[in-house]
Amino acid sequence: MAGAGAGGRSFADRWRAAPAVLADRFRRARAGAGLAAQAGLAAGLSWWVAESVLHIAQPVFAPISAVVTLAASVGQRLRRTIELIIGVAVGILIGDLLIHLVGVGAWQLGLVVALAVVVAAAVGRRPALVVQAGATAVLIGTLTPSVPNLEAPRVMDALVGGGAALLVTAVLLPLNPLRIINRGAGPALDLLAEQLDRTADALRERDAEAARVARDRLRDNKAEMGSFGEAAQGAREATTLSPVYWTAREGPLGRYARSVEPVDRAMRNSGTLIRRTVTLLADGERVPDAMPAAVSALAEAARKLRKEFARGAAEPKHCRAAALRAVVEAGHAYRAGVDFSGAVVVAQVRTTASDLLVATDVDQDEANRLVRSAFGPLDPSA
Repeated sequence: MAGAGAGGRSFADRWRAAPAVLADRFRRARAGAGLAAQAGLAAGLSWWVAESVLHIAQPVFAPISAVVTLAASVGQRLRRTIELIIGVAVGILIGDLLIHLVGVGAWQLGLVVALAVVVAAAVGRRPALVVQAGATAVLIGTLTPSVPNLEAPRVMDALVGGGAALLVTAVLLPLNPLRIINRGAGPALDLLAEQLDRTADALRERDAEAARVARDRLRDNKAEMGSFGEAAQGAREATTLSPVYWTAREGPLGRYARSVEPVDRAMRNSGTLIRRTVTLLADGERVPDAMPAAVSALAEAARKLRKEFARGAAEPKHCRAAALRAVVEAGHAYRAGVDFSGAVVVAQVRTTASDLLVATDVDQDEANRLVRSAFGPLDPSA
């Protein structure tokens, strides 16, 4: 009975969680709908071109090449196409040469594949290139005795598949680069804002443990910043390949793509800020009222940056205003009186605010000037 009760509770929990799970699955499916449409169109187009236009018998590798290209991270599809073609060429070259020298068989196949992979790794060490070289070497080593003249169709399949994928990506079904970069940047900026908010609350409540939690979470930002960087690369690729978005290379989209590095610096400088907050609270240093207000304003600047980029604002004025407000509050905290770690926190507020200003496309020298002006006099007696 106890086991049944436990099972019943488990089922009830799953039943209550079902709407949230279904909603999450729906969001994932909707996010993948664009890629699914691109992959389906590219596969069909590559098969039609290879079979009906180039008259390649059973051009299976053409749609496979198209799907493999599209499966690459957005922003790496042109590179993936080039890697496919190079990998196929390496596999054919090594396979033909060794089969001519040592013939065909089990150990010959192993030798062919091993050498093709070694050469591909020496050429580029990219996984796609190495895999394609090895796979092509397998086909050459196993099918050459029964399927003559396999090399040219294999190369044409790779060209057709990769070309179809790029055509679909650039012309027929291009993805909106602003949507691409928003999807990648949002989690990074949310992470920054959330942990700065938690740090501000920790300062108000003098809770060193809460600050440690925020420090540890912000430190674990590789996934978020990696996605942001890939999204920026994807946006640049979209504006380079797609005529529809050529005019979007500059303006808000270009500014957004250039913001990855300053946002990464803001992450690292905020990490230092939070680490010193932990020390400040553990040592029982003074916490002027303006100090948590300064950190809260930094969090608000990160949130404003995301919102203004998401809607394609010509000038992220609200982010800049919030960043400078953080500096003003940091100046008040400094002049109210801080100890050793508190001075470091104040300095990191200034540095992070400068990073966020640069992320809005303000020149670094101008950002530094604005920060110095907003901070006010360095003499605590002023």
